[in-house]
Amino acid sequence: MAFAVERTIPVPAEEHGPSGLLKWITSTDHKVIGKSYAITSFVFFLLAGLMAMLMRTQLASPDNTIVTQHLYNELFTMHGSLMLYLFAGPFAFGGLANFIVPLQIGAPDMAFPRLNALSYWLYASGGIIMISGFLTTGGAADFGWVSYAPLSSSINTPGAGPDMWIVAIALTGFSAIFTGVNICATVFYLRAPGLTMFRLPIFTWNMLVTAILILIAFPVLTSAMVMLWCDRHIGSHIFTATGGGVPVLWQNLFWFFGHPEVYILALPYFGIVTDVLAVFSRKPVFGYRGMVFATMSIAALSTSVWAHHMFTTGTVLLPFFSIMSYLIAVPTGIKFFNWIGTMWRGSLKFDTPMLFAVGFLVVFLFGGVTGIILASPPLDFAVHDTYFVVAHFHEVLFGTVVFGGFAGIYYWYPKFTGRMMREGLGKVSFWFMLVGFFVTFMPQYWLGLHGMPRRVADYSPLSGWTLFNRVSTLGAYLLFISVAIMMVNFLVSWLKPVPAGDNPWDGHTLEWATSSPPPHHNFYWIPPIRSERPLWDHNHPDCRTIDTHPPGEQRVPAAVGAEADLRPGHGTGTGHESGEGEEP
Repeated sequence: MAFAVERTIPVPAEEHGPSGLLKWITSTDHKVIGKSYAITSFVFFLLAGLMAMLMRTQLASPDNTIVTQHLYNELFTMHGSLMLYLFAGPFAFGGLANFIVPLQIGAPDMAFPRLNALSYWLYASGGIIMISGFLTTGGAADFGWVSYAPLSSSINTPGAGPDMWIVAIALTGFSAIFTGVNICATVFYLRAPGLTMFRLPIFTWNMLVTAILILIAFPVLTSAMVMLWCDRHIGSHIFTATGGGVPVLWQNLFWFFGHPEVYILALPYFGIVTDVLAVFSRKPVFGYRGMVFATMSIAALSTSVWAHHMFTTGTVLLPFFSIMSYLIAVPTGIKFFNWIGTMWRGSLKFDTPMLFAVGFLVVFLFGGVTGIILASPPLDFAVHDTYFVVAHFHEVLFGTVVFGGFAGIYYWYPKFTGRMMREGLGKVSFWFMLVGFFVTFMPQYWLGLHGMPRRVADYSPLSGWTLFNRVSTLGAYLLFISVAIMMVNFLVSWLKPVPAGDNPWDGHTLEWATSSPPPHHNFYWIPPIRSERPLWDHNHPDCRTIDTHPPGEQRVPAAVGAEADLRPGHGTGTGHESGEGEEP
């Protein structure tokens, strides 16, 4: 059941700038750029999924010859690279953040619109360059998405494909850095009057923390790419032992980026799930401040656990990194309790976004528990570089990104397009996704415990791995069907549109206070902001609750105040907090 809330002020039609293809190419509107990010990254997601299907088909039977070992190396390198560098982060941090964050804070656009457009085109260029490696003589990069030295040296992986991969990572890294600067400036300086920091939606908080993490981690990755390029082309020996270099230095540099990157990928989807759970439970976020401080703690701790990927190298202090790896589970556990508390005794509505959000809780829990196992050095020694790690990695990241991301798609698609997706198709897609997920990845734990190494294209029929590989491949086909159903849902909603209304979910936050899709400058009115749920306060003036800011003060029903006039030219304020606690 959906709730429609009528606008109190009519929004006149308006035209701004060029239309058609030229609009998509030249626009600096954050909404157009957000859609561009979302569409481009989803295309990369589909390509990476097709690569995964080809690899799983190869592994369905022993002694298969569907692909060669070299092509398999290219496939798993590019599959991981597309999923991590070109889909998971850009979809949330480029697509959803660009579109939703200015709306959630009552801003007319991002702080630096032209920098925002540059960020997208750097990202799109990097993605095209990376994929184009398949067209070169030697093929695409084949040294794995982690590009460990000395496998990534010019001697072991010659050709243009690996060089194009390095350039692509550098370009997408600059794109992420520029977007991080933009998000920070937008949240700090363009908030609507009354929207204090501790009234921000959790999704916006998570995007802000993610932006700060990007500014810490991505320069390290970009620097490492420059060093690797120098090793390959100008004769430096930074990572080559024959010239006095240290190959394990690459692992330290990469994972100093790579472990914060896990949370750079996860935190935006945590924010999506938090917003969805609150709306479909018809309750405020349980432990709002605890969620915010847990997010900050995760970000801080993520910079101190990078070497838990390097236990078997013999070059790191095992007790310290093991303890830090255990410690980072604490704020994540706090989030879990808060998610459950948000749903507890709520008026739950299991529409498609809610199903994917609850599915995220289930699958992320399984992945997180196995992460505790890998944080123990003796256990990590036993399963390192086996399919146990593959299963854990996919349960954490695939479970977070796809379940959380699909929840966000179904939740905000009405705001993006003004149309509703079909609930029936959405729920069928969810159940195929949930079943396919466990059928794909649970057998891989068994394979890892029985010694199947990762990154192999073939195995012996005498190994005893055939049955579980076939079950895992069956699960991959179920995942493929789930995504195909979602694509059908997109097509049906486009060809036979069902108007969504401005607020079909009875949402709490400011993005639902404007039209769907929003006008050029986003808002003509904004409800008074006296809590982290300003639109809920406006639409439900009789539901009085206790505000979280300032502590102990009771919320003022938003309906008793006047709406802010935000016609073009009137602005949205500077985010100052004067008047905090005053009557509207």
